[in-house]
Amino acid sequence: MEIVVLLKQVPATESLIGIADDGVSIKTDDIKWVINPYDEFAVEEALQIREAHGGSVTIISVGPEKTTEAIRTALAMGADKGILINDPAAQVCDGLSTARILATVLKETPFDLIIAGQRAVDDDNFQVGPAVAEFLGIPNISMVIKQEIIDSKIKCQGTIDGGTVILEAPLPALFTTQRGLNEPRYASLPGIMKAKKKPIDIKTLADTGLDADRIGKSLTRIVAMQTPPERKGGSMIAGDSTQAKAVELVRILHEEAKVI
Repeated sequence: MEIVVLLKQVPATESLIGIADDGVSIKTDDIKWVINPYDEFAVEEALQIREAHGGSVTIISVGPEKTTEAIRTALAMGADKGILINDPAAQVCDGLSTARILATVLKETPFDLIIAGQRAVDDDNFQVGPAVAEFLGIPNISMVIKQEIIDSKIKCQGTIDGGTVILEAPLPALFTTQRGLNEPRYASLPGIMKAKKKPIDIKTLADTGLDADRIGKSLTRIVAMQTPPERKGGSMIAGDSTQAKAVELVRILHEEAKVI
């Protein structure tokens, strides 16, 4: 079973994000970068499938040179090898263009199954995984919380509004992950040491046969970034009893907040 995981490096959720001077990007100097949390589920599920069915796990990412750190983390978890597309033209791509790059690489990469996070926590566009499947002409199953592979088919349970759905598709296929699928393992010290010797193939767009024109112009662009307005502090309602506080609360909502 040849499994590919699509991985993105994102700022850690605890990082303090500041807006850069250009007003359309973030300051990156003091940010801690990590594997996108939903992609961690993808790595873990790939490893469990390999343990059950054999084969190998390949990590593919598009990003700058520092993205190798996230790939190395996935290799330390147990993945076998990595591929990074590092090209200045690829750094300004939106989700659709990124998917086109990944699909081009995947056409030259053996795979039976592709696993991707359902979204990246930095841009939240939910687009890359399904678009890759569309470009490759293979089935896509989204928001998966359970999967089973039997007789060259994959059966997945995924979340939908108000419930769950069970879908089956022939391999090769792509599915995206949802919370509840698994609990990602930590990289062990032996795994970290082994990861240093595992291969990461770094490619440019030219190496994949693409150029900026063939990627296509991004259909979205960031016009401006703004920080959320500061919230006012809460108010404490005084009173000698619960009833008195309730009366005062109603008065404030009616006379000051004017919501009732």
